[in-house]
Amino acid sequence: MMDILLLSSFFKWCCIINFSCLLFSSLAISLIPDAIYRVHSKLFNLTRESFNTQMYQFLGIYKILILVFNFAPFLALWIIQT
Repeated sequence: MMDILLLSSFFKWCCIINFSCLLFSSLAISLIPDAIYRVHSKLFNLTRESFNTQMYQFLGIYKILILVFNFAPFLALWIIQT
């Protein structure tokens, strides 16, 4: 049976892993955008403007999903524990 401490720990590590992925993706898109664009433009027929828009949307949606499905449950469990 899952107790609150185990569930809390689970969501804490989900937050750490997902925010790390978000940080890595943000840094990669900021620091080496040309290399990432070259790879994606070979796979998909994208203009540079379309690529920039898609990457910005991806990061925004990913951040919202992390907050809603990882951070909010972690915060709720943390409040319940205290």
